[in-house]
Amino acid sequence: MAGGAFVAAGGKGQNYNGGVTAFVVFACVVAAMGGLIYGYDLGISGGVTSMQSFLDKFFPSVERKKKAEEGKDNAYCKFDDAILTLFTSSLYLAALFASFFASSVMKIFGRKPSMFVGGLIFLIGSILNAIAPTVALLIIGRILLGIGVGFGNQSVPVYLSEMAPAKLRGALNMGFQMAITIGILVANLINYGTNKIDGGWGWRLSLGLAGVPAILMTIGAIFLPETPNSIIERGQVDKAKIMLQKIRGTDNVDNELHDLIDASEAAKKVENPWRNILQRKYRPQLVLCILVPFFQQLTGINVIMFYAPVLFKSLGFGDNSSLMSAVITGGVNVLATLVSIFTVDKFGRRILFLEGGVQMLLCQVAVGVMIGAEFGTNGQGSFSDSKADLLLFFICAYVAAFAWSWGPLGWLVPSEICPLEIRAAGQAINVSVNMLFTFFIAELFLKLLCHFKFGLFFFFAAFVVIMTVFVTFFMPETKGVPIEEMNRVWKAHWFWGKFVSDEAENNKVHDHNTVARD
Repeated sequence: MAGGAFVAAGGKGQNYNGGVTAFVVFACVVAAMGGLIYGYDLGISGGVTSMQSFLDKFFPSVERKKKAEEGKDNAYCKFDDAILTLFTSSLYLAALFASFFASSVMKIFGRKPSMFVGGLIFLIGSILNAIAPTVALLIIGRILLGIGVGFGNQSVPVYLSEMAPAKLRGALNMGFQMAITIGILVANLINYGTNKIDGGWGWRLSLGLAGVPAILMTIGAIFLPETPNSIIERGQVDKAKIMLQKIRGTDNVDNELHDLIDASEAAKKVENPWRNILQRKYRPQLVLCILVPFFQQLTGINVIMFYAPVLFKSLGFGDNSSLMSAVITGGVNVLATLVSIFTVDKFGRRILFLEGGVQMLLCQVAVGVMIGAEFGTNGQGSFSDSKADLLLFFICAYVAAFAWSWGPLGWLVPSEICPLEIRAAGQAINVSVNMLFTFFIAELFLKLLCHFKFGLFFFFAAFVVIMTVFVTFFMPETKGVPIEEMNRVWKAHWFWGKFVSDEAENNKVHDHNTVARD
């Protein structure tokens, strides 16, 4: 029985007073700028590693290999180099470990300090990358960038979910993904421009400009308000009420405030959130916080986003045309994310997950067939202009499907499903799993492309099938459900309901009814 879309009786549960204020929209837009640092890095690294001057300075072995094999070029293995791969992947491993420290910072000091620390460390890393004279300093800079990403990705989605009203939580949270896509597009445009700079130093400008979104995030974190959830978590109830009234635009916030206080009291009883999240009653949240980021990375999107210029160059696109193709896919990414922002709170999460999965599957199969037909298993061949345009079309359609489904929803859903007592731990798991498999993809993609050849696209397509089936049966709809009311969604689900305590659910309903009568 596929009952993933069923929701408990009562529609959208507890209806809080207030609406969407300009203040909360502004706060969410500023906070979402934290996504710029992650997006900019995703876009910039692939372009830089395809620039001739960058490869000549830091990775001459790649160029020697290409020249040695000139005339018998294997398109699948052009860029297979361990140190070059480490340059890209080191960031994600650093982000993985940083997310656990960020979890403690976020819980003890609040969401704002975590964003501030992330922006500051990312800024230092961007400066080191821009001035790096050696590969060692280059990779140290990348590690600092990773720490910044880990702190930002840990705090920003939670901040957005806690600030936004339930009816617009999806759209406002997706501002984070929108910022990621804008960062990718800007990075691709900058790479295209800096690649034309005479003197071979354009890559330094590309890497150094990562400091701009880092400054925006750092300054933004200073002026942002803290979330009511975080303020209550540190025992300042009166201050939290004032903030809640400000962001909801009404003085009558008692029901929502009561729920936040209850959630905070429950959280304080938890001595170890990491041990707590392993309890049976939190099994749905634990599973989704692991599998959603796992599946998000196994869609193969990072093969396209941070290796797009390398991939296009490997398949016969020239230097400038490969960077321009990356710009085109980056533009599609931004536009398609807008589709998700305007539809997620109207149609829900599940329909976007499912449609995106089907579209990605069809496009990956088409790309794999085209590359296989043209390059075979020996990697020798080239695309005509018409076939190259068709390949680019399928890749853009794939990027669009990801951008309105698994891209933004992969950050939204884990950030909105965990109760306060396990929220920091759940988000840390989400970020760390995301970064772990981003690291694996970054570390292994060039080797996988060299050995799997065109079959790599079928490899990722198989995971798209699995994750689409998973959504069909095991992911409930969370549209419009207040973040502290999410427990009833699990109770109503055909499978997850058996893990949720009847007693806990009944007590929560009783408490809400009492508050309503009072």
